[in-house]
Amino acid sequence: MILDSKIPEGPLAEKWDKHKFNVKLVNPANKRKYDVIVVGTGLAGGAAAASLAELGYNVKAFTYHDSPRRAHSIAAQGGINAAKNYQNDGDSIFRLFYDTIKGGDYRAREANVYRLAQVSVNIIDQCVAQGVPFAREYGGLLANRSFGGAQVSRTFYARGQTGQQLLLGAYSALSRQIAYGKVKMYTRSEMLDVVIVDGQARGIITRNLVTGEIEQHAAHAVVLATGGYGNVFYLSTNAMYCNATAAWRAHKKGAYFANPCFTQIHPTCIPVSGEYQSKLTLMSESLRNDGRVWVPKTVETAERIRKGEIKASDIAEDDRDYFLERKYPAFGNLVPRDVASRNAKQMCDEGRGVGSTGLAVYLDFSDIIKRTGAEAVSQKYGNLFAMYEKITDEDPYKQPMRIYPAVHYTMGGLWVDYNLQTSVPGLYATGECNFSDHGANRLGASALMQGLADGYFVIPYTIGDYLAQTPPKPVTTEHPAFKQAEADVQARVQKLMSINGSRTPDDFHKILGQLMWEYCGMARNEAGLKHAKAEIQKLRQEFWSDLKLSGTDMELNQALEKAGRVADFLELGELMVDDALDRNESCGGHFREEYATEEGEAKRNDDEYAYVAAWQYVGDNQPEILNKEELHFENVKLTQRSYK
Repeated sequence: MILDSKIPEGPLAEKWDKHKFNVKLVNPANKRKYDVIVVGTGLAGGAAAASLAELGYNVKAFTYHDSPRRAHSIAAQGGINAAKNYQNDGDSIFRLFYDTIKGGDYRAREANVYRLAQVSVNIIDQCVAQGVPFAREYGGLLANRSFGGAQVSRTFYARGQTGQQLLLGAYSALSRQIAYGKVKMYTRSEMLDVVIVDGQARGIITRNLVTGEIEQHAAHAVVLATGGYGNVFYLSTNAMYCNATAAWRAHKKGAYFANPCFTQIHPTCIPVSGEYQSKLTLMSESLRNDGRVWVPKTVETAERIRKGEIKASDIAEDDRDYFLERKYPAFGNLVPRDVASRNAKQMCDEGRGVGSTGLAVYLDFSDIIKRTGAEAVSQKYGNLFAMYEKITDEDPYKQPMRIYPAVHYTMGGLWVDYNLQTSVPGLYATGECNFSDHGANRLGASALMQGLADGYFVIPYTIGDYLAQTPPKPVTTEHPAFKQAEADVQARVQKLMSINGSRTPDDFHKILGQLMWEYCGMARNEAGLKHAKAEIQKLRQEFWSDLKLSGTDMELNQALEKAGRVADFLELGELMVDDALDRNESCGGHFREEYATEEGEAKRNDDEYAYVAAWQYVGDNQPEILNKEELHFENVKLTQRSYK
């Protein structure tokens, strides 16, 4: 199949404005005749539901949480990028576009990324108007700080609670529309399938997580805003509830899945401390503004630290290796996440890691504390420092934090065109749920930017173009496709409940996560990926023959919820491995050990792999078909990334 990305013609800076003029419009009187389903209430979903309702559409919004406010966007800490150039340090829309394309190792569409940079400036105005309490300079102007992959300060923030404050802004807009009756909110509801009628998305099937009831919902269009799939690794910075089920079930109904192997490892996480853990905790990338990353220069010194014979404060300055500053003098500690993560792993692989496990490096704030005082540091990072101390029982004001890379974000996702429509007409994907804006690596503070850009400023225009070509007749659940989809969901639930084996969903999930982290994590190679594929196939067979679930399906049953999600992770994990095997190059977060420069950096193969890999599901236990969307670069030159 030829993938039509629907990128508008014309100069890069004019594409979006021209496209907005050329898309078909729905007149205000007709908007109230259209129903739109939005699944997910994080920044992308909450913003989309509120914006579409403000325009006049009838919106049904779904979340598996007890409140939209619990969406995982709330966990984002460090900030949101926008090309406002408040610092007068040389920033611009084009520079944000260039940094994002380069940071993604030239594996994203130019048109989508430029649009993201364009609308970023509107996001800040929107959120300030909603009352989001961004940090301000002494004169009252909004403050900015630096993030990885950029040499300008363009990140707006609200201490270490930026995601929470932005989500409260979207939630207030959503609540307004709920009160007006334009949004009908369904909480504790999990989407388990998409309903396709005559080739178009016309609704969803959900399970009420409290009663177990399977429900049908119809609409003229469906918008997925359900986040990423990082929890395929079991241990990640994502909340335990985060999953890939909505996107994966859409994939099995015809929506292509793009670049699944592009997963991001965040360098600034609290290290794993034991097998009992169910998730990992992120320390914001904003800490790398003032924290300096280092390890001892010798293995012998590191061994003494691991044994508890000495502390970090005992090590003289000359005996410390500030390896990011040494290797990347132009960017220092603010290199992109993939670069920082691989270097931290390299230091630990050399035996210079710290902590009891040796899988950690230091993030040291002693310099900034000496320079400005602890109170000034507390004003910027106080809640993050408090969180670190509560988890580790170590005071980061007195000794360095210990950090290590962990799975954080997924750049892959459902394939979408310029309108954010998937390969299924009428089915849209926004935010981390789609693949569109980050290429092979996401720069810090760009996730919130994309989620709000998609929800507030892109989908309200582009979905109108589709609806304007759809007759405004009511869509109901009377079509046989709804009954068939419900029957399929019910059969799957009953199959999970009836296996009656001996192992819990968590047992399978942990094994899958270990396989993915070991063989498809920070570094991959052909032999390891082939081993992982065979083991995942074996694990999936064991899952469907030895799963044990307690309780019934007609009640609150979190084991059943988890089982369905793990079943999807097992299939998605295999596709991630297939994608990593197919891409014989290194780029961004996809690091194949066979394809590296002499300095150990990612080595791309632009002649053969400058494309989006869009995988097509063709049936259970059948190899998926690879469709390629070639990437064309007219405004940036493809070069080896350098942050030196």
